[in-house]
Amino acid sequence: MSAIDELKALSDKYDMRADHFHKDQRGFVIMTRRGVEHVQAKIKAVVRFEIVPEWSDPSDGRYVIKAYGKCELGHVETYGEVSKGNNRNAYPIAMAEKRALSRAVLKLAGFYQHNVYGEDEVE
Repeated sequence: MSAIDELKALSDKYDMRADHFHKDQRGFVIMTRRGVEHVQAKIKAVVRFEIVPEWSDPSDGRYVIKAYGKCELGHVETYGEVSKGNNRNAYPIAMAEKRALSRAVLKLAGFYQHNVYGEDEVE
């Protein structure tokens, strides 16, 4: 089965729609925020967050959030981060949380191994 066929099968498994994705010119697939939340609901993922103080520096606009995700498929620990160099959003902690959530859900559901990233992760 080709990589495209595998991604399509995974998308079908979670009843994904075409508007949940778009192809990035850099060669990977981006899942929209709506798509991430759709998958999260499908797999019944529970994700909790905590700030990682030793890697965060508010005076420098750098925040790191650790996400702990679990569902019946398994569990993951991953991170979301922002800095002045990769964030233009006025709410950096919220952006770090969105990135952490996307990574946790996409890893739990198996999309990361197919080169799919959340739209919040990509500049």
